[in-house]
Amino acid sequence: MREYLEIEGGFPLSGEIRISGAKNAVLPALAATVLAPGRYRFLNWPRLLDLYTMLELLSRLGARVETRGEILEVDTTSLEGVEAPYELVRRMRASILVLGPLTARFGRARVALPGGCPIGKRPVDFHTRGLKLLGAEITLDHGYILARAPRGLTGTEIVFDFPSVTATENLLMAGVLARGETIIQNAAREPEVVFLGEMLQAMGGRIEGLGTDQIRIQGVPELHPPEEPLRIIPDRIETGTYLMLPGLVGGEIVLRGTEPRFLKTPILRLREAGLEIESEGDTLYARPGKGLKPLKIATAPYPGFPTDLQAQIIALLTQARGVSFVTETLFEDRFHHVSELWRMGADIEQDKRTAIVKGPVRLQGTEVEAHDLRASASLVLAALAAEGVSRIYGLEHLDRGYERIEEKLASIGARIVRKRYETAEPF
Repeated sequence: MREYLEIEGGFPLSGEIRISGAKNAVLPALAATVLAPGRYRFLNWPRLLDLYTMLELLSRLGARVETRGEILEVDTTSLEGVEAPYELVRRMRASILVLGPLTARFGRARVALPGGCPIGKRPVDFHTRGLKLLGAEITLDHGYILARAPRGLTGTEIVFDFPSVTATENLLMAGVLARGETIIQNAAREPEVVFLGEMLQAMGGRIEGLGTDQIRIQGVPELHPPEEPLRIIPDRIETGTYLMLPGLVGGEIVLRGTEPRFLKTPILRLREAGLEIESEGDTLYARPGKGLKPLKIATAPYPGFPTDLQAQIIALLTQARGVSFVTETLFEDRFHHVSELWRMGADIEQDKRTAIVKGPVRLQGTEVEAHDLRASASLVLAALAAEGVSRIYGLEHLDRGYERIEEKLASIGARIVRKRYETAEPF
């Protein structure tokens, strides 16, 4: 039985939303529990499909998972498995994050080639090449990555052609148990990478350069779980998504429990578009301003404009007066939302990796299908602005990255409800 969201749009939204813990921070943190036996405790963990998939994977490896009130506890004392099967990895590309920790701790790993959102090729070369440089033997066998390092890993210098987030995280976790020094050049600088590095430091890892493009790791013989519970950092993509609401529907939005410094570039661009955004501590305030202006945006690695907000800002720019240009530089196939926005009346042309958005247009409610996580969020935003009723299918994507989205939006006045249907296809 599948589910869809039914949204009646065209109404202003006002009120407070509390931001959840970051999906892209909690997944590598959970993978890091593989590195050392013991009990790990997490606060502010988001209730997401991707998180439950990672917990199921850890359970398959032998970990024990419990929730104690607001604390998520993972005990890897009895962990002994080294295989991440395709049935789990196909649901979530981030499953590849166990490749480095398993190889570092057990000297071997068998991880299925990943699936995840259909937004581009996203090869695993950076992961496997880095592990080879650390001394692992890597082979591909019937859709699985096989890694072997029976004598352990040895530190080395790794230079990325591109600052891949998951590859940086995987090799950061592998390098922390390698003998000698590992240097990662052109490393990803995202806050989620920094959070993982700080967790590894709390486990006894010796790491310098977090938040820069050069990370230095001095390997240690063993690690231990952090003494205190780790609080997952706020989700900057969820924050950025909700920040756009006033520009689409009007009203005043207050976002609490977030981290404005993680969103300097998106906030700057939204202000350029005409939104009024103020910050105070862990709170952001957003208002519509005096009308939306068009933008020229190109996605870029952090601290640039996030690719994970590209779909949402295209939905926003359908309401800007003029022509906007949004260029996707990271993934070659991340415009699945455009054809669905067309169905709602959007005027968008696609020229290779650039979406040319003309506005403002009167969006109309209809039936649409989400094809990936962030595309689904853009369709929710568009439906809230559209005249009439929309039905959004493909919620298995949305639920991977947005915790209780319909409840949060309903709390600020959205006319939104989740429903079920039993037919094989929605149309």
